[in-house]
Amino acid sequence: MRTRGKGSDVPAPARPWDEIVPGLWMGGHEFRRQGGLLESAVVRDEFDLVQTLLRLPGHGPDPGVEHQVWPIPDGPLDGTQLAGVIRLAQAAGEALDEGRRVLVRCYHGYNRSGLVVAQVLMHRGRGAEDAMRLIRTRRSPWALHNELFAEYLRAGLVTARLLEELAE
Repeated sequence: MRTRGKGSDVPAPARPWDEIVPGLWMGGHEFRRQGGLLESAVVRDEFDLVQTLLRLPGHGPDPGVEHQVWPIPDGPLDGTQLAGVIRLAQAAGEALDEGRRVLVRCYHGYNRSGLVVAQVLMHRGRGAEDAMRLIRTRRSPWALHNELFAEYLRAGLVTARLLEELAE
């Protein structure tokens, strides 16, 4: 399983966030500007709902912007963590139905945010492979490179949650 870590060969994205489908954005906490300099991706008031899966101080959003935080690792998730991912995806979908702009973010905006965004897309009728392909096309080929997360999506998050809880 490849995940983010020290010495990782995963490149920082070229943009702070990307729109996957209308109103649903996926992003991270840093990106690489043209010329190679890393820059912090700071959310102000560009979105109506920000969902954060890795919280770093100083990255926003501004006061008054709805902010849901559910820190999870970029690795194996337990049943409680998977339940939180499912709840975030439901909340993101409801916000989209209300015409709100949603950002789901993690460190680079590849794996953890991809898990939530893919779940939103799957709840809206896409298959797992189609959802992952769309995310990789719109965000980065590095999106959902964590094979465990891809397997969670292929199995279905509800099924993955039940299996994790049985193993605990």
